[in-house]
Amino acid sequence: MEYLYEKVSYLKGLADGLDISEKSKEGKLLLNIVDVLDDMVDALEGIALEQDEMAEYIDYIDEDLSDVEEDIYDVFDEYDEEYEEDESEDEE
Repeated sequence: MEYLYEKVSYLKGLADGLDISEKSKEGKLLLNIVDVLDDMVDALEGIALEQDEMAEYIDYIDEDLSDVEEDIYDVFDEYDEEYEEDESEDEE
């Protein structure tokens, strides 16, 4: 995201260097576009941070789910082994 901040800062500097006036219609438009771009970069940064937090949270949930699956399948495996042992004893 840093490159977006740099590009918007460059545009702000360019607008200042060109002495774009807010008094003209075109100047108002260009300066407002640069302001909107700056706001969009801020919003994107927030979204990226939230996405990183969600990805980390999902990883934790996935780890917990893996633990639960392991526990459940271990229990089922034990029941299967007991069932197979019971069947083999019944056959004898």
